[in-house]
Amino acid sequence: MKYFGLQSQIRKNNTNSVLLLILFPVVFYGLTWLFFFFMSVGMENEQLTFYDVNRSFISTIPWITIGVIIWFIIAWFSHTSIINTATNSKTLQRQENKRVYNLVENLCISTGMQMPKVNIIDDDSLNAFASGINSKTYSVTLSRGIIEKLADDELEAVIAHELTHIRNRDVRLLIISIVFVGIFGFITEMLFRSLRFGRIGRGKKEGAGIIIALLLALVGYLLASLFRFALSRKREYLADAGSAELTKRPQSLASALRKVSADPTIEAVKRKDVAQMFIENPQETEQKSKFSFANLFATHPPIEKRIQLLEQY
Repeated sequence: MKYFGLQSQIRKNNTNSVLLLILFPVVFYGLTWLFFFFMSVGMENEQLTFYDVNRSFISTIPWITIGVIIWFIIAWFSHTSIINTATNSKTLQRQENKRVYNLVENLCISTGMQMPKVNIIDDDSLNAFASGINSKTYSVTLSRGIIEKLADDELEAVIAHELTHIRNRDVRLLIISIVFVGIFGFITEMLFRSLRFGRIGRGKKEGAGIIIALLLALVGYLLASLFRFALSRKREYLADAGSAELTKRPQSLASALRKVSADPTIEAVKRKDVAQMFIENPQETEQKSKFSFANLFATHPPIEKRIQLLEQY
C-alpha cells in the first residue's frame, strides 16, 4: 500500500471532501436544467429550444433554492433530538464515570476546544459517535461496551477520533449530504406515487414530463447517495488521522478498531442516517472489504484498510 504521511492524508481528504460537497448542488441544478431541456425536445420551433430551457430554468431557481433552504432548516434544528431518540442515549454524569470524563477533558484541554457533552448508550457492543452542530449541542456518545472493553489508550484514541469529527465540523457536512439525498428521495417517491396511482394528468406531455422527472430524480438520488457515501468515507479517514495526531499513538486506534469490528452492532440503531455517524457503521457487514463495487455504497472504509493506514504513521 502506498504510504501517506499524516499531513498529506489530511490535505488529501479535505480536498476530496470539498470537491464532493460542491458536486451536490451541481447535480441538483444540472438535473433541473436537463428536465427543462428534455421537455423542450420536439418543439416545433427548434431555434427557441435553448432559450426556453434557460428561461424556464432561471425562473425556477429561486423556488428550488427556497425549498432546499426550508428543508435544511428543518433538518438542522431537528438533528440533535432525532439522534438522541434513535440511539436511546442518555447523559453520562461525571460522578458516574470519572475515567471517561478525564480522558475527554484532557484531550479537549490539549487542543483548546470546549468540552462537549458526554452521552452513553446502554449496549454491550463496541461503538461511538460524535454529533451536534454548535458548541451547545456538541456531544460524544459511547456505548457501555466500548467503555468497559477498551484499555485507556484505546478508549482515548476513539474519543480523539470523535473529537476530530467535532473539530472538523463533520456533522454539518453529514447533514448537508443527508439533506440532498433526502430531497432526491422525496421527489423520487412523490413522482413514483403519481405514476402508480394514475395521477399524471390526461395529456401525453404531462405524462411524459412525470416520467422524465422520475428518471432524472432516480439519477440524482443515485449520484447524491454515492457522493454522500464517498464524503462519509473521506471524513472517517480524516478523523482517524486526527486521532493519531492528537494522541501520538496511531497503534492504539488501530487496536481499538480491531476490537470494535468484532462487535459494532448497536441494537437500538435502526435509522441508516444515524448508523452512518458511528466510528464503525453498525448496519454494514464486512462484505464491503471484499468487493470493490460494494464499497461504493458503504458509509465507512473497510476497517482493515483504516488499520493499515494507521499502522503507517
